[in-house]
Amino acid sequence: MTDPKQILTAAQIADAELSGWENQGDHLTATFDTGDFATGLRLVNLIGASAEEADHHPDLTLTYGQVDVALSSHDVGGVTARDIRLARVITDHAEGLTLS
Repeated sequence: MTDPKQILTAAQIADAELSGWENQGDHLTATFDTGDFATGLRLVNLIGASAEEADHHPDLTLTYGQVDVALSSHDVGGVTARDIRLARVITDHAEGLTLS
């Protein structure tokens, strides 16, 4: 997983052991139960800051009590090491907010 533009195989994605993330083929998805809108917005802001820092941007959906995240490397049409790294960062943010 060293080439940031290499599309990963299903086995490589599974080997990453991303807790709470599902491999949808060309993207990874996760849902975080936030309990309320304000906490969801805090998570979205944390994700946004990390995405800007990484110059890699997920698709986010914020609703009352939930944040849905989809990660894909749109420039290559699949999941890359960049998505794995950002998924880990997002999971860390959610854990910091004690979300599931």
